[in-house]
Amino acid sequence: MEKVRVRFAPSPTGKLHIGGARTALFNWLLARHTGGTFVLRIEDTDLERSTRASVDQIIASLKWLGLDWDEGPEIGGEYGPYYQSQRLHLYEDKAQELIEKGLAYLCYCTPEELAAKREEARRTGRPPRYDGRCRNLSEEECARLAAEGRQPVIRFKVPETGETVVDDLIRGRVAFQNSILDDFVLVKSNGMPTYNFACVVDDHAMGLTHIIRAEEHLSNTPRQVLLYQALGYELPKFAHVPMILAPDRSKLSKRHGATSVEEFREQGYLKEGIINYLALLGWSPEGTDEIMPLERIVEEFSLERISKNAAIYDVKKMTWINGHYLRELPLERVVEEALPFLKKEGLIGAEPTEEELELATASIALTRDRAKTLVELTDGVSYFFKDDWAYDEKGVRKHFASAGTAERLRQARERLAGVEPFSAEAVETAYRTLAAELGVKAAQLIHPTRLAVSGRTIGPGLFELMALLGREKCLARLDRAVAFIEAGLPAPEQAEGAPPM
Repeated sequence: MEKVRVRFAPSPTGKLHIGGARTALFNWLLARHTGGTFVLRIEDTDLERSTRASVDQIIASLKWLGLDWDEGPEIGGEYGPYYQSQRLHLYEDKAQELIEKGLAYLCYCTPEELAAKREEARRTGRPPRYDGRCRNLSEEECARLAAEGRQPVIRFKVPETGETVVDDLIRGRVAFQNSILDDFVLVKSNGMPTYNFACVVDDHAMGLTHIIRAEEHLSNTPRQVLLYQALGYELPKFAHVPMILAPDRSKLSKRHGATSVEEFREQGYLKEGIINYLALLGWSPEGTDEIMPLERIVEEFSLERISKNAAIYDVKKMTWINGHYLRELPLERVVEEALPFLKKEGLIGAEPTEEELELATASIALTRDRAKTLVELTDGVSYFFKDDWAYDEKGVRKHFASAGTAERLRQARERLAGVEPFSAEAVETAYRTLAAELGVKAAQLIHPTRLAVSGRTIGPGLFELMALLGREKCLARLDRAVAFIEAGLPAPEQAEGAPPM
């Protein structure tokens, strides 16, 4: 049985979109499941749109996701170079071979002439196909057109009759009538190969056995099959994975929120959450589990269980999955991931002190069960590190406006001043004893105190929270709350951009 060789071949014209990330993941999973090879190739032949910054972003995103490659940029390999812009001689040789075989030809039509033909086709209701004007030019005609300064492209001679069949591992047999395929361009007038030509030459040269890519490339595949046949190459196995659609079944775009891996990383998603979610976009395991560690996905992955139907992108589900990993990953790992977010918000220094790291670890341990992203987690621990927050407006009306609240908080403050040790258990005992002495429900002390010490109406257990804050901060914040209530001030506006408490 042949060893599986697959590739991810992005064009560096932007960030790594989640659709591209899923394609990379499915290729990586097949390679890891079968013990095969995962190749990264950069298709940078679009000189106007390809950028080094995009290459760096794509590579950084793949590394962050943990999708390591066996051959490709930075590590090399037997079939390099792995940038198409460094492989131009291969395309030149193969284009010349096709011309010599009579399977390709020079086309001297200008962009203006082609645009006019497209407009005429549109006006008359015909599909915009190249009409083959240069297909049978004589050497004399070619020389005359070249003398006019025309820069030719190289076109492939598509058979005018018959059909081209794609045997797809996901979609089955798909037939295309050759009559609807025009003579497509292989090499542009600037000498750069087109996508269809370069990827066929490279996929064969790199010994790839499976081409796993998005459904939108299915329409390119008959052209590529014709090129494989013309060059005498053995066909790889094709597998076109379903499109990812927005919840309204439209094409996924920026208007639906974050769409790149980099954006999700900045919004506080963990790679485990993203990988788990993307794996389930079009592929289904044998059971009904939705939480699947990467090791299990690798073990169970197969192309046979990829659906033909479009996958619906659901950011709420991805966020829910991400929340699971925030809760279940080792605490040390979550703290490591959260530190950059704490630094960005100014909660800890660029070089955190031992005290800051201890507080970060303890506060994250206390609050992570309620967070679904690292951004939410950072907001959820912020009051442990800073005092300049506003009280929740609704909480003020509900818990500070009741008669006697200021006095009860003042007495709680006096009682807490003498609690030894200042532990969750001791604080709880003191509070419940005080409530009994005052003849009020414990909630009449607990809810105002939570608002006083955290600014929030919900959060982790109050007494654990207070023990972590420490006596000094708790007393100071109770004093502040009493002064606020007695001053009769209106509730401050919720801080701009802050999530609902």
